[in-house]
Amino acid sequence: MNQASLHKKLASKELKDLEKADPQALFEQRLHTNLPLITDLFNTLYPDPEHESHLKKLPGLLKSLFRKRPEELKIRDLNLLKEENWYQSHKLTGMQLYVDLFNGNLKGIREKIPYFKELGVSLLHLMPVTTRPKGENDGGYAVNSYTAVDPRFGNRKSLLDLTAELRENGMFLMLDFVVNHTSDEYPWAKKALKGEQKYQDYYYTFPDRTVPDAFEASLPEVFPATSPGNFTYRPEISKWVMTVFNSYQWDLNYTNPKVFSEMLANLVNMVNSGVDIVRFDALAFLWKEIGTISQNLPEAHKLIALFRMCLQVVAPGVIFLAEAIVSPHDIVKYFGEGKLQGNECDIAYNASLMSLLWNSIATKKTLLLQKSLKNVPQKPDSCTWINYLRCHDDIGLGLDDGYIAQLGLDPWMHRKFLIDYYCQGLKWSPAVGYKFMENHATGDSRITGSCASLLGLEKATRNGDAAAVETSLAKIMMLHGIILSIGGIPFIYAGDELGTLNDYSYLEDAHKRNDSRWVNRPRHNWDVVSQLNDREKPSSRIFEGLKKMIAQRKKTPVLADHNNLEIHDPENPHLFVFERTGKGRKGILVIANFDEHPRILDIRLLDDLGYLKDGRVKDLLKGEEWKLTSGLVELGPYELLWLIKP
Repeated sequence: MNQASLHKKLASKELKDLEKADPQALFEQRLHTNLPLITDLFNTLYPDPEHESHLKKLPGLLKSLFRKRPEELKIRDLNLLKEENWYQSHKLTGMQLYVDLFNGNLKGIREKIPYFKELGVSLLHLMPVTTRPKGENDGGYAVNSYTAVDPRFGNRKSLLDLTAELRENGMFLMLDFVVNHTSDEYPWAKKALKGEQKYQDYYYTFPDRTVPDAFEASLPEVFPATSPGNFTYRPEISKWVMTVFNSYQWDLNYTNPKVFSEMLANLVNMVNSGVDIVRFDALAFLWKEIGTISQNLPEAHKLIALFRMCLQVVAPGVIFLAEAIVSPHDIVKYFGEGKLQGNECDIAYNASLMSLLWNSIATKKTLLLQKSLKNVPQKPDSCTWINYLRCHDDIGLGLDDGYIAQLGLDPWMHRKFLIDYYCQGLKWSPAVGYKFMENHATGDSRITGSCASLLGLEKATRNGDAAAVETSLAKIMMLHGIILSIGGIPFIYAGDELGTLNDYSYLEDAHKRNDSRWVNRPRHNWDVVSQLNDREKPSSRIFEGLKKMIAQRKKTPVLADHNNLEIHDPENPHLFVFERTGKGRKGILVIANFDEHPRILDIRLLDDLGYLKDGRVKDLLKGEEWKLTSGLVELGPYELLWLIKP
């Protein structure tokens, strides 16, 4: 059984009246109900008798960490536990942003809470705000501390003030926990570089190339262009250190139980600042084993579950997001399988949906989208997705080669077409994107660029092509309307709500110019925001359109995620049709046209599903009901409908 559901059931009497609830007694209850699973997971990962002492210390560590949790957050935990699966609500819409690029610092984020509320955003994902190396730092993912706020963003009080105000406004916060590695400036790494064996054992360090070469035989390279290989030689200690991501990011050695205990303490100290969702960064890489690619290993799943079960004891309101950009069949494993089902991560990125949507824009067809989504394994009822079009990272083409081949296409040639389409390899393409981590030997590449530029707004604006601008705006609204309705938490990347174009200023920064992902990491344009009253501007039309759709989403309970998604066959390769089902006559049918030409849908599908009455249909987005005059529904280019049952 999902442990969170078990805790709610056991605490149901106390949760009815929170004023009478005893947080300490409920902690003891959670500790004892989770301890058998915690013990089993620990013993599986650390079976050697020498590790038994660490297991014996774990209950005491959990008690100590609970004592340090602020009382206000203990009560918030109980409120969220009472709501149960609050993260599946139709009232949630998220935004991801860089603090400094959005509005300077944490105080600046506080000042913009009214802006978030106007748009309808109720969940913020702030990119890393902790201290990091001054030079290259992987956008803050090379951490010098898990709790100390980088002075450029403020200080610990700035963060606490922000989280308190977010709670007052009914909003939620997500922060990253960089669980796989630290920077080489982290205190443990510094001590390791001074020769302290204890801390060298916190990482993977080797005196010669024997073991590194054994690893390299099967390890892929994450950043082959900028950081080839998976080990870095450090002359200070005459040792090779495992650095899978970048030379300045040292992989933590979780085969050492001391690392787990100390990282658990780091995790709790971080969430004690008022974090509601922990983005578990690079979790697929947590366990390393020679002869494997050291990704998605069974031990990694057990380690994630061990973190989850321990955090659930201390802070049951806090949940995990899996940052694993892998195939649909692999990503659902991060929700937990077997006795761990629902006991690993509560949320995962729907990266497959993202890449499939971009594929459909380029091809103007939805066959691969339909086929792929119909074959996604069912996730646990207690879990949900984050649905997004863009994030701070690149777009990987994680498409299923088998499904591509079934459509009569060559997978390699199809990917080459997509790369050319989005990365200016085809003169007729409206997209303005760039290649990221191109492999010249294989021709493979990832794609980067802002949502609006990839959807044609940059090129249309540059050419003064009014018709192309309209087409781009229609694409932008259609794709956002899909992620707002398909099931999960919709996330907007900051700037996309304004149609922000590619930012080329990164080319002037020596620490950024070699990473094309920065083209999609613009400074928020508050001058554009100040002109939102000019309703004719593309930025204003996008903002108002998203605001309207988010508001409609919040008024539509059937859009809450209860595994109530059904994909329908529109018998038209350019249309995408799905339904969010509800009890009785509740339900929404979403229809999207991915073509630049009008396309038709047979009304028999609407009739069979109950969305047609007396020849009439009603669209929530337009707020209109109209009578169909033929046996076909015509959708304009890139038109989107949210139909409800009359």
